[in-house]
This record gives sequence, C-alpha cells and structure tokens, in this order.
Amino acid sequence: MDITSILINLIAFVVAIGILVTVHEFGHFWVARKMGVKVLRFSVGFGKPLWIKKAGIDQTEYVIASIPLGGYVKMLDEREGEVAEHELDRAFNRKSVWRRFAVVAAGPLFNFLFAIVAYYLIYLGGVTGIKPVIGEVSNPSVAYSAGIREMDTILSVNGIDTPSWGKARFTLLAEAVGSESITLKVQSIDLQIHEKTIDISNLGLLKEEQTDLIGDLGLSTWWPDTPTIVNQVISGGAAQVAGLLVGDEIVALEGELIRNGRQWVKLIRANAGVLLNLKILRDKRYLNLKLTPAHKEEKGKIFGFIGVSTLSKIPEEIRLEMEITEQYGPIEALGEALDKTWRMSWLTLKVIGQLIVGEASVKNLSGPITIARYAGISARIGLEQFVGFLAIISISLGVLNLLPIPLLDGGHLFYYLIEMVKRSPVSETTELVGQKIGMVLLFGLMSIAIYNDLLRLVE
Repeated sequence: MDITSILINLIAFVVAIGILVTVHEFGHFWVARKMGVKVLRFSVGFGKPLWIKKAGIDQTEYVIASIPLGGYVKMLDEREGEVAEHELDRAFNRKSVWRRFAVVAAGPLFNFLFAIVAYYLIYLGGVTGIKPVIGEVSNPSVAYSAGIREMDTILSVNGIDTPSWGKARFTLLAEAVGSESITLKVQSIDLQIHEKTIDISNLGLLKEEQTDLIGDLGLSTWWPDTPTIVNQVISGGAAQVAGLLVGDEIVALEGELIRNGRQWVKLIRANAGVLLNLKILRDKRYLNLKLTPAHKEEKGKIFGFIGVSTLSKIPEEIRLEMEITEQYGPIEALGEALDKTWRMSWLTLKVIGQLIVGEASVKNLSGPITIARYAGISARIGLEQFVGFLAIISISLGVLNLLPIPLLDGGHLFYYLIEMVKRSPVSETTELVGQKIGMVLLFGLMSIAIYNDLLRLVE
C-alpha cells in the first residue's frame, strides 16, 4: 500500500470517527440538557485537548482532543466532584432513574437516527446498481442442487424484493446468518418465475472469516462476453516471462476460448505451476505463448498468479440494459431507510449472537485498521459510498453500545433497569466489579480485533 492510500485511509478514518462520535455524544448532550442536567464538557476525542471553547449560560467546554477514538459528555454529578447546593437539582445523579435512562440511551439512539437519515438521503437521491442476473453456477454447489441456473434473475430473497445485486447481496447475508435455508424467487431466461430453496445448513457461514457468500453458495454475477485485453504487465512476473504485452487480446488458454475476464482469472487461479498453452491476438496476428502461473498463497489456499491485469469493456447497450436505479419519493425513501437500518441492526445482533455461542469465528471481528481501510476505499469511490459506510458503522456503534456490558451505555442501562425493579440503585461494589469485568471484556475484544487487522495486512 502506497503512502497516498495510507494518508487517504487515515484522513477518511478520522473524519468518519469524528462524525460518528459527535453524533453519539450529541445525543447524550442534547437529551441531558432537555432533562435539566448541567453539562460541563462535550469532548470529541480523548487525551490532551487540541481546541477548547466555552459557550452558553453554563459555560460548557467544547473540546476536540488528541486521540480521535471516542468522546464523552461530562455532566454535573456528585459522584465525580463537589456540587454547589444551588445546583444540586441539575446534577445527573439527582435525576429520576427514567431521566438518567433517557440520557444514556440517547447516544446509541442518535447513532440509529443518523443511519436512518443517511439511508434516506441515499434512497432519495437514487442508488445505481446492476440487475441481479446470475452468471455461472458452480456444480456441485448448494445453489446448483436447488435448481438455480445461469441467467436466472433474482427477484426476491425470503420474500424481500432485490432489484439490484447490491440489495441481493445484503439480503442474502442478512437472511442467511442463523438460518438453515433461504428461498430465492428467480426468473429464468424463458421468463418463467420459480421459487428455489437453498439448503445452507452445512455451509459453515461465519465459521471462518466470511469474504464471499455469493461464491460459497456457488453463484456468480453474470458478465457479458467481451474481449479480454491486457492493460498492465508487472515486471518479473510470469506474464512478462511468457512474453505478454500491454494491448494483447487473450483468445484461448489450453484450447478453451476466453469469453471474458472473469473466466480468464478463474483459469489462471486454478492452474498454479502448470505449463499452459496461451493463444493471443497482437497487431491482427495470432500468436502462441507458453505460460506458467506462479504459486501464491492466500488464507491457506494456493492459487495461480501471473502478474497481469486485464480490461473488459462492456458494450454501452448491454450496460444500459443491465443498469438499474433504486430511487424513491420522500415517503417511500423513509420506509426504505427505516427498513435498511432495522435489517442492518438485526444482522449485527445475529452475528454477535453467533460469536457468543461459538457459531461464528472471531476472525470476523474487525478493528480500527480495517475500518480505516474501508473508510478510505469508500471515500475514494464517492460521497454516496462514504455516507453508506458511515451508516453501517453508526449502526454497529449503536448496537454495540446497547450491549449489557459495564462501561458501555448498555451496561448503565442494565443497572437502571435493575434499579427500576428493586427501587434502589445497585451498590458501588457491584458497579466496581462490573467495571473491572467490562474492562477485561472490552480489552479482550479490541485485542482480537486488532490482531485480525494485523493478520489481514500481512496476508
């Protein structure tokens, strides 16, 4: 990864975390003020303050601190310092349990609200995608066994409409986690509509780090037959050794005609260390070359690699036919935003549940390095993708903060629920023990997530 990419990732990460932390803490801040609690400090970030400004009747300190990995709202509280007698009624600890509950719950709820607004704007502006037309179906595979065939178009997953591959991919994942089967409604090439139930009970979803659910099902996206043209040859790679040049058109490999770039990549990956006969078209002349893909290891698997990239240009008429835009009016967009936020939240909870019971691997946990990488990728693609990325992370923060773990908002809310039942606060000893347990849990989770990040960097 070059220095430019690292800088973009870092900047995008700081911007993303800054926005989401501000949203979360503003939830606490705004509701605290509404509940009559005096706010002493609103800080984005931890550590040494880089910028401080006092404002308002209460001279609240607004702070930007040096470590952009969180934030906090400091409220007037007798447990944290002496409170003047005339301000006792504005101390957080003096408020009713219902008011304290509202203040603490507001942070995660504002994260969900942010996601709803983000998705609303995205759907209002329109989301461009491609129709979910299925390409080659692996045989054997669970999809093939269910009767899914090439050129089928996915109309819905478990009754949820999927007008684009983006919606289909998300819905497949959301419906597959924790399920034994999923039902696809597909339209075949002869325009007949069928329902196909795919048995995923033995798929081992999330048992290892999940990277390609579509591939695990045996599916692929359809790709038109287009010339495969070499547009980059890496110095010293197998492609250069074989004599491939930029501008060469790949015609056939071992006598098999190359229909598109995806087929070409699949064949190369499947033939590591094998001497292959390659036919190309160069300057209107056919040439035969000898090509031996090098060995490359990824996640314990060996595949072929030749050090070349290719370009397959899709004809404009096919692109227009396959392209689809999901755009909704003001009311419909709100419904879609609420639905997407709910489904993403429920998916996050299901994955957490799978992790707890051991049905999912901890390799699926990601830390700040991975988040920074995807922040950079989405920022480079465009504003729509970056806003969508922010919505996903905001939902994750909302869900995680509602977990009943001490030190998190959910831990405090759990204590307040106990207080509502027993009509008295939990003891200081209980809170202290809970804080220690919470610190161990959070430190352990963060350590695993960062370890996974580092493994992904070196793979």
